[in-house]
Amino acid sequence: MNAPVSVPPLPLPPRARKPDWIRVKAPTSQGYADTKRLMRELNLATVCEEAACPNIGECWTKKHATVMILGDTCTRACAFCNVKTGMPRAVDALEPQHTADAAAALGLEHIVVTSVDRDDLPDGGASQFVKVIEALRRTTPNTTIEILTPDFRNKHERAVEAIVAARPDVYNHNLETVPRLYPTIRPGARYYASLRLLETVKKLDPSIFTKSGVMVGLGEQRLEVHQVMDDMRSAGIDFLTMGQYLQPTPRHATVEEFVTPDAFKAYASIARAKGFLLVAASPLTRSSYHAGDDFAKMRAARQAQLAKSSPSLLGEK
Repeated sequence: MNAPVSVPPLPLPPRARKPDWIRVKAPTSQGYADTKRLMRELNLATVCEEAACPNIGECWTKKHATVMILGDTCTRACAFCNVKTGMPRAVDALEPQHTADAAAALGLEHIVVTSVDRDDLPDGGASQFVKVIEALRRTTPNTTIEILTPDFRNKHERAVEAIVAARPDVYNHNLETVPRLYPTIRPGARYYASLRLLETVKKLDPSIFTKSGVMVGLGEQRLEVHQVMDDMRSAGIDFLTMGQYLQPTPRHATVEEFVTPDAFKAYASIARAKGFLLVAASPLTRSSYHAGDDFAKMRAARQAQLAKSSPSLLGEK
């Protein structure tokens, strides 16, 4: 009997070299080290680490961290995402208060809270978002709260209603890419389900800012991106973020294009013309990048709109 022949695995394709405009320095500051130590002490995961965000050095130096609740293991396997996938652990009952303790220790005026997808939970983890919002309101009542949730697919109406009732200041859910690329880039999600989620938030409570983001460089066409902008505006989305997709590992979706800073400026100009309250578009833009400053800009822009359309109502408010 012949011995089995060992076949070596095929080599993975090399990753494209990053252009100079998206190169960042390695994090080395004391502020970065302090933020990392606090996250470990409170047993909190952050999307900054798990998703390999290129801005982690800058943000953590300023003690701005995006907490990722519901553990560090996702039940989906999106082709762009570096968060590990598999069977998650049980939900941590201490996580809401630990998140609030982190906000207090960091002195956050604005906090962003996101999560992994938890398709294994009956409500997709919505109740944990509610508990985190409630803990933040108790512990740091002056901190404004931005949440970045999953799509709660097949359960999102009840889930979204509960979260909206808790009244976060900003409700973010990213569309990520154009509809044509969903089957390969975001196979567990549905484009129009995500749009309906954000539309539902705005219908339930128009005072909550809604926000969504897309990545470019995955092979999308310019007119497809313009159509996504139109779809977002039809759903009442206030704030659009756009950033360059960066391939986390050779096993993830490849970068088809490094979009130039000038192209981002053109996208931003078109988005503003379509009526977004705020637009952030650059190679390094991410959902929670400069989120506190952007929230202040959104609030100011809304006040300006109210003053222009109904000056008497603004005075009464």
